[in-house]
Amino acid sequence: MKMLSKFTAVALALTMLLSLAACGGNAKPSGGNEAEATKAEVKDQKNGSGKKVVVGFSQIGAESEWRTANTKSIKDACEEAGFELKFSDALQKQENQIKAIRSFIAQKVDYIALAPVVETGWDTVLKEVADAKIPLILVDRSVKTADGKDDLWITRVGENFYEEGKNLAEWVKNNEEKLGFKGKDTVNVYQLEGTVGSGAAIDRGQAWVDTMEGTKFKTIKSQTGDFTRAKGQEVMESWLKSDKGKIDLIYAHNDDMALGAISAIEAAGLNPGVDIKIVSIDGVKGAFEAMIAGKLNCVAECSPLTGPVLVQTISDLEAGKEVPKLTYAKEEVFPAEKAAEILPSRQY
Repeated sequence: MKMLSKFTAVALALTMLLSLAACGGNAKPSGGNEAEATKAEVKDQKNGSGKKVVVGFSQIGAESEWRTANTKSIKDACEEAGFELKFSDALQKQENQIKAIRSFIAQKVDYIALAPVVETGWDTVLKEVADAKIPLILVDRSVKTADGKDDLWITRVGENFYEEGKNLAEWVKNNEEKLGFKGKDTVNVYQLEGTVGSGAAIDRGQAWVDTMEGTKFKTIKSQTGDFTRAKGQEVMESWLKSDKGKIDLIYAHNDDMALGAISAIEAAGLNPGVDIKIVSIDGVKGAFEAMIAGKLNCVAECSPLTGPVLVQTISDLEAGKEVPKLTYAKEEVFPAEKAAEILPSRQY
Protein backbone atom coordinates (compact mmCIF):
# COMPACT_ATOMS: atom_id res chain seq x y z
CA MET A 1 0.00 0.00 0.00
CA LYS A 2 1.35 3.44 -0.86
CA MET A 3 0.84 4.83 2.62
CA LEU A 4 2.48 8.21 2.02
CA SER A 5 0.23 9.17 -0.86
CA LYS A 6 -2.86 7.74 0.82
CA PHE A 7 -2.19 9.46 4.14
CA THR A 8 -1.47 12.79 2.42
CA ALA A 9 -4.61 12.59 0.34
CA VAL A 10 -6.73 11.80 3.35
CA ALA A 11 -5.16 14.61 5.39
CA LEU A 12 -5.80 17.15 2.62
CA ALA A 13 -9.38 16.02 2.33
CA LEU A 14 -9.95 16.31 6.04
CA THR A 15 -8.68 19.89 6.21
CA MET A 16 -11.67 20.82 4.06
CA LEU A 17 -14.14 19.44 6.59
CA LEU A 18 -15.65 21.78 9.17
CA SER A 19 -15.93 19.68 12.32
CA LEU A 20 -18.40 17.26 10.81
CA ALA A 21 -20.25 15.23 13.43
CA ALA A 22 -22.62 12.60 12.12
CA CYS A 23 -24.89 11.97 15.12
CA GLY A 24 -26.52 8.67 14.32
CA GLY A 25 -26.59 9.11 10.55
CA ASN A 26 -23.14 7.66 9.92
CA ALA A 27 -23.16 5.17 12.77
CA LYS A 28 -23.94 1.67 11.56
CA PRO A 29 -25.71 -0.32 14.29
CA SER A 30 -24.41 -3.83 14.81
CA GLY A 31 -26.65 -6.45 13.25
CA GLY A 32 -28.54 -4.01 11.01
CA ASN A 33 -28.89 -4.20 7.25
CA GLU A 34 -26.39 -1.37 6.71
CA ALA A 35 -23.80 -3.13 8.86
CA GLU A 36 -24.30 -6.40 6.98
CA ALA A 37 -23.86 -4.58 3.68
CA THR A 38 -20.63 -3.06 4.96
CA LYS A 39 -19.29 -6.48 5.93
CA ALA A 40 -20.15 -7.88 2.52
CA GLU A 41 -18.46 -5.00 0.70
CA VAL A 42 -15.15 -5.23 2.57
CA LYS A 43 -14.94 -9.00 3.06
CA ASP A 44 -11.32 -10.11 2.58
CA GLN A 45 -10.39 -6.56 1.67
CA LYS A 46 -6.77 -6.10 0.67
CA ASN A 47 -4.59 -3.04 0.42
CA GLY A 48 -2.71 -1.84 -2.64
CA SER A 49 0.04 -4.45 -2.20
CA GLY A 50 -2.44 -7.33 -2.44
CA LYS A 51 -2.18 -8.19 1.27
CA LYS A 52 -4.94 -8.09 3.87
CA VAL A 53 -5.48 -4.80 5.64
CA VAL A 54 -3.73 -4.97 9.02
CA VAL A 55 -5.18 -3.00 11.93
CA GLY A 56 -3.46 -2.51 15.28
CA PHE A 57 -5.94 -1.81 18.07
CA SER A 58 -4.92 -0.63 21.54
CA GLN A 59 -7.86 -1.17 23.90
CA ILE A 60 -8.06 0.40 27.37
CA GLY A 61 -8.75 -2.86 29.19
CA ALA A 62 -11.66 -5.01 30.32
CA GLU A 63 -12.81 -2.96 33.31
CA SER A 64 -16.53 -3.15 32.62
CA GLU A 65 -19.31 -4.96 30.77
CA TRP A 66 -19.30 -2.04 28.34
CA ARG A 67 -15.61 -2.39 27.52
CA THR A 68 -15.92 -6.13 26.98
CA ALA A 69 -18.79 -5.55 24.56
CA ASN A 70 -16.79 -2.86 22.76
CA THR A 71 -13.83 -5.20 22.29
CA LYS A 72 -16.07 -7.98 20.99
CA SER A 73 -17.79 -5.63 18.54
CA ILE A 74 -14.47 -4.52 17.05
CA LYS A 75 -12.98 -8.02 16.92
CA ASP A 76 -16.09 -9.47 15.29
CA ALA A 77 -16.40 -6.67 12.73
CA CYS A 78 -12.74 -6.89 11.71
CA GLU A 79 -12.93 -10.67 11.40
CA GLU A 80 -16.04 -10.54 9.24
CA ALA A 81 -14.47 -7.81 7.09
CA GLY A 82 -11.40 -9.93 6.46
CA PHE A 83 -9.04 -7.53 8.24
CA GLU A 84 -6.09 -8.84 10.24
CA LEU A 85 -6.43 -7.41 13.76
CA LYS A 86 -3.50 -7.06 16.12
CA PHE A 87 -5.10 -6.52 19.53
CA SER A 88 -3.51 -5.18 22.72
CA ASP A 89 -5.19 -4.93 26.16
CA ALA A 90 -3.58 -2.06 28.10
CA LEU A 91 -4.96 -3.06 31.52
CA GLN A 92 -6.03 0.58 31.98
CA LYS A 93 -2.45 1.88 31.83
CA GLN A 94 -1.35 4.59 29.41
CA GLU A 95 2.22 3.34 29.35
CA ASN A 96 0.98 -0.01 28.02
CA GLN A 97 -0.91 1.74 25.25
CA ILE A 98 2.15 3.73 24.25
CA LYS A 99 4.20 0.51 24.08
CA ALA A 100 1.49 -1.13 21.97
CA ILE A 101 1.38 1.80 19.53
CA ARG A 102 5.15 1.67 19.09
CA SER A 103 4.90 -2.07 18.51
CA PHE A 104 2.27 -1.47 15.81
CA ILE A 105 4.58 1.07 14.16
CA ALA A 106 7.44 -1.45 14.19
CA GLN A 107 5.15 -4.07 12.64
CA LYS A 108 4.17 -1.58 9.91
CA VAL A 109 0.43 -2.07 10.30
CA ASP A 110 -1.85 -0.27 7.83
CA TYR A 111 -4.00 1.47 10.46
CA ILE A 112 -3.82 2.10 14.19
CA ALA A 113 -7.00 2.32 16.28
CA LEU A 114 -6.63 3.75 19.78
CA ALA A 115 -9.13 3.86 22.64
CA PRO A 116 -7.19 6.28 24.89
CA VAL A 117 -7.38 5.66 28.64
CA VAL A 118 -6.80 9.38 29.35
CA GLU A 119 -6.95 12.53 27.21
CA THR A 120 -3.42 13.92 27.55
CA GLY A 121 0.16 12.69 27.34
CA TRP A 122 0.00 11.31 23.79
CA ASP A 123 1.86 13.98 21.79
CA THR A 124 5.19 12.19 21.37
CA VAL A 125 3.87 8.78 20.37
CA LEU A 126 1.17 10.18 18.08
CA LYS A 127 3.83 12.21 16.26
CA GLU A 128 5.71 8.95 15.81
CA VAL A 129 2.59 7.46 14.23
CA ALA A 130 2.29 10.45 11.89
CA ASP A 131 5.98 10.22 10.96
CA ALA A 132 5.42 6.55 10.08
CA LYS A 133 2.56 7.65 7.75
CA ILE A 134 0.09 5.32 9.48
CA PRO A 135 -3.49 6.67 9.70
CA LEU A 136 -4.68 6.84 13.31
CA ILE A 137 -8.33 6.40 14.28
CA LEU A 138 -9.53 7.24 17.78
CA VAL A 139 -12.14 4.86 19.15
CA ASP A 140 -14.52 5.76 21.98
CA ARG A 141 -12.60 8.46 23.86
CA SER A 142 -10.88 11.67 22.78
CA VAL A 143 -7.34 13.04 22.93
CA LYS A 144 -6.04 16.53 23.68
CA THR A 145 -2.62 17.56 22.38
CA ALA A 146 -0.40 20.25 23.87
CA ASP A 147 -0.98 22.59 20.91
CA GLY A 148 -4.73 21.94 20.86
CA LYS A 149 -4.67 20.71 17.26
CA ASP A 150 -6.36 17.57 15.95
CA ASP A 151 -4.13 16.81 12.97
CA LEU A 152 -2.44 13.74 14.48
CA TRP A 153 -5.46 11.51 13.90
CA ILE A 154 -7.73 10.99 10.92
CA THR A 155 -11.04 10.64 12.70
CA ARG A 156 -12.75 9.60 15.92
CA VAL A 157 -15.61 7.11 16.05
CA GLY A 158 -17.51 6.74 19.27
CA GLU A 159 -19.83 8.45 21.68
CA ASN A 160 -20.77 11.98 22.74
CA PHE A 161 -19.98 11.84 26.45
CA TYR A 162 -21.13 15.38 27.14
CA GLU A 163 -24.54 14.75 25.57
CA GLU A 164 -24.91 11.53 27.58
CA GLY A 165 -24.36 13.40 30.83
CA LYS A 166 -26.58 16.26 29.73
CA ASN A 167 -29.41 13.98 28.62
CA LEU A 168 -29.35 12.10 31.93
CA ALA A 169 -29.29 15.32 33.96
CA GLU A 170 -32.19 16.70 31.94
CA TRP A 171 -34.19 13.54 32.62
CA VAL A 172 -33.54 13.88 36.36
CA LYS A 173 -34.62 17.55 36.34
CA ASN A 174 -37.78 16.74 34.40
CA ASN A 175 -38.73 13.78 36.61
CA GLU A 176 -38.17 15.07 40.13
CA GLU A 177 -41.72 14.12 41.16
CA LYS A 178 -41.25 10.54 39.92
CA LEU A 179 -37.98 10.38 41.84
CA GLY A 180 -39.63 11.67 45.02
CA PHE A 181 -37.84 15.01 45.04
CA LYS A 182 -40.90 17.21 44.52
CA GLY A 183 -41.10 19.70 47.38
CA LYS A 184 -37.48 19.19 48.52
CA ASP A 185 -35.49 22.41 48.72
CA THR A 186 -32.20 20.63 48.07
CA VAL A 187 -31.34 17.25 46.55
CA ASN A 188 -27.95 15.93 47.70
CA VAL A 189 -26.11 14.36 44.77
CA TYR A 190 -23.09 12.08 45.18
CA GLN A 191 -21.12 11.54 41.98
CA LEU A 192 -19.20 8.37 41.13
CA GLU A 193 -16.68 9.59 38.58
CA GLY A 194 -14.90 7.59 35.91
CA THR A 195 -11.14 7.29 35.48
CA VAL A 196 -9.42 10.57 36.37
CA GLY A 197 -8.32 12.40 33.23
CA SER A 198 -10.43 10.34 30.84
CA GLY A 199 -12.57 12.11 28.26
CA ALA A 200 -15.67 10.26 29.42
CA ALA A 201 -15.25 11.33 33.05
CA ILE A 202 -14.41 14.93 32.18
CA ASP A 203 -17.31 15.43 29.77
CA ARG A 204 -19.94 13.57 31.80
CA GLY A 205 -18.96 15.48 34.91
CA GLN A 206 -19.00 18.87 33.18
CA ALA A 207 -22.35 18.15 31.52
CA TRP A 208 -23.92 17.48 34.91
CA VAL A 209 -22.48 20.69 36.37
CA ASP A 210 -23.68 22.78 33.44
CA THR A 211 -27.16 21.27 33.32
CA MET A 212 -27.78 21.39 37.07
CA GLU A 213 -26.48 24.92 37.61
CA GLY A 214 -29.01 26.99 39.53
CA THR A 215 -31.24 24.01 40.38
CA LYS A 216 -32.02 22.21 43.65
CA PHE A 217 -29.61 19.40 42.69
CA LYS A 218 -26.37 20.04 44.58
CA THR A 219 -23.31 17.82 44.21
CA ILE A 220 -22.04 17.16 47.74
CA LYS A 221 -19.21 14.74 46.99
CA SER A 222 -17.46 13.40 43.89
CA GLN A 223 -14.97 10.56 43.88
CA THR A 224 -13.55 8.31 41.20
CA GLY A 225 -14.66 4.71 41.02
CA ASP A 226 -12.36 4.17 38.01
CA PHE A 227 -15.28 2.80 35.96
CA THR A 228 -15.17 -0.51 37.90
CA ARG A 229 -17.81 -2.27 39.97
CA ALA A 230 -15.40 -3.01 42.82
CA LYS A 231 -14.29 0.61 43.17
CA GLY A 232 -17.86 1.86 42.87
CA GLN A 233 -18.85 -0.39 45.76
CA GLU A 234 -15.83 0.68 47.81
CA VAL A 235 -16.56 4.40 47.40
CA MET A 236 -20.26 3.90 48.16
CA GLU A 237 -19.41 2.00 51.34
CA SER A 238 -17.23 4.90 52.46
CA TRP A 239 -20.00 7.44 51.80
CA LEU A 240 -22.55 5.36 53.69
CA LYS A 241 -20.28 5.26 56.73
CA SER A 242 -19.79 9.03 56.77
CA ASP A 243 -23.02 10.38 55.24
CA LYS A 244 -25.73 7.76 55.71
CA GLY A 245 -29.13 9.43 55.69
CA LYS A 246 -27.88 12.44 53.72
CA ILE A 247 -27.53 10.87 50.26
CA ASP A 248 -30.50 11.49 47.96
CA LEU A 249 -29.12 10.63 44.51
CA ILE A 250 -26.15 8.77 43.06
CA TYR A 251 -24.95 9.91 39.63
CA ALA A 252 -22.60 7.21 38.30
CA HIS A 253 -20.51 7.78 35.19
CA ASN A 254 -21.06 4.16 34.19
CA ASP A 255 -23.29 1.20 35.00
CA ASP A 256 -20.61 -0.95 36.61
CA MET A 257 -19.96 1.66 39.31
CA ALA A 258 -23.72 2.01 39.80
CA LEU A 259 -24.05 -1.75 40.22
CA GLY A 260 -21.23 -1.68 42.78
CA ALA A 261 -23.03 1.10 44.63
CA ILE A 262 -26.23 -0.97 44.64
CA SER A 263 -24.38 -3.82 46.39
CA ALA A 264 -23.06 -1.43 49.04
CA ILE A 265 -26.47 0.15 49.63
CA GLU A 266 -28.12 -3.25 50.07
CA ALA A 267 -25.38 -4.36 52.47
CA ALA A 268 -26.13 -1.26 54.56
CA GLY A 269 -29.76 -2.33 54.91
CA LEU A 270 -31.17 0.25 52.51
CA ASN A 271 -33.20 -0.12 49.32
CA PRO A 272 -31.33 1.10 46.22
CA GLY A 273 -33.58 2.94 43.80
CA VAL A 274 -35.96 3.78 46.67
CA ASP A 275 -34.07 5.05 49.73
CA ILE A 276 -31.29 6.31 47.49
CA LYS A 277 -32.07 7.03 43.85
CA ILE A 278 -29.47 5.99 41.27
CA VAL A 279 -28.88 7.04 37.65
CA SER A 280 -26.01 5.96 35.43
CA ILE A 281 -24.59 5.84 31.91
CA ASP A 282 -23.93 2.92 29.51
CA GLY A 283 -27.01 0.73 29.18
CA VAL A 284 -25.56 -2.75 29.73
CA LYS A 285 -27.87 -5.71 30.39
CA GLY A 286 -26.96 -5.74 34.07
CA ALA A 287 -28.26 -2.19 34.41
CA PHE A 288 -31.54 -3.09 32.70
CA GLU A 289 -31.94 -6.03 35.07
CA ALA A 290 -31.33 -3.68 38.01
CA MET A 291 -33.97 -1.28 36.68
CA ILE A 292 -36.49 -4.11 36.34
CA ALA A 293 -35.74 -5.05 39.97
CA GLY A 294 -36.41 -1.45 41.03
CA LYS A 295 -32.80 -0.85 42.12
CA LEU A 296 -31.78 1.62 39.40
CA ASN A 297 -33.91 4.54 38.24
CA CYS A 298 -32.63 5.57 34.82
CA VAL A 299 -29.81 4.87 32.36
CA ALA A 300 -28.42 7.01 29.54
CA GLU A 301 -27.14 4.87 26.70
CA CYS A 302 -23.53 4.79 25.57
CA SER A 303 -23.30 2.25 22.77
CA PRO A 304 -20.15 0.09 22.64
CA LEU A 305 -21.06 -1.37 19.23
CA THR A 306 -18.57 0.68 17.23
CA GLY A 307 -16.96 -2.22 15.37
CA PRO A 308 -19.00 -1.83 12.17
CA VAL A 309 -18.39 1.94 12.21
CA LEU A 310 -14.63 1.40 12.50
CA VAL A 311 -14.68 -1.13 9.66
CA GLN A 312 -16.71 1.23 7.47
CA THR A 313 -14.28 4.07 8.19
CA ILE A 314 -11.26 1.98 7.22
CA SER A 315 -13.07 0.71 4.13
CA ASP A 316 -13.81 4.29 3.07
CA LEU A 317 -10.19 5.32 3.60
CA GLU A 318 -9.02 2.34 1.55
CA ALA A 319 -11.33 3.50 -1.23
CA GLY A 320 -9.91 7.02 -1.06
CA LYS A 321 -13.12 8.51 0.28
CA GLU A 322 -13.44 11.42 2.68
CA VAL A 323 -14.49 10.59 6.23
CA PRO A 324 -15.90 12.98 8.86
CA LYS A 325 -13.57 14.08 11.63
CA LEU A 326 -16.12 12.86 14.16
CA THR A 327 -18.80 10.17 14.02
CA TYR A 328 -21.17 9.71 16.96
CA ALA A 329 -23.40 6.72 17.62
CA LYS A 330 -27.12 7.29 18.14
CA GLU A 331 -28.01 6.93 21.83
CA GLU A 332 -31.10 7.18 24.04
CA VAL A 333 -32.22 7.57 27.66
CA PHE A 334 -34.04 4.62 29.26
CA PRO A 335 -36.12 5.11 32.44
CA ALA A 336 -36.81 2.10 34.66
CA GLU A 337 -40.40 1.65 33.47
CA LYS A 338 -39.19 0.83 29.94
CA ALA A 339 -36.51 -1.66 30.97
CA ALA A 340 -38.58 -4.87 30.79
CA GLU A 341 -39.75 -4.05 27.28
CA ILE A 342 -36.30 -3.14 25.98
CA LEU A 343 -34.07 -5.73 27.71
CA PRO A 344 -34.77 -8.62 25.27
CA SER A 345 -33.44 -6.54 22.37
CA ARG A 346 -30.21 -5.45 24.07
CA GLN A 347 -27.03 -6.76 22.43
CA TYR A 348 -24.73 -6.05 25.38
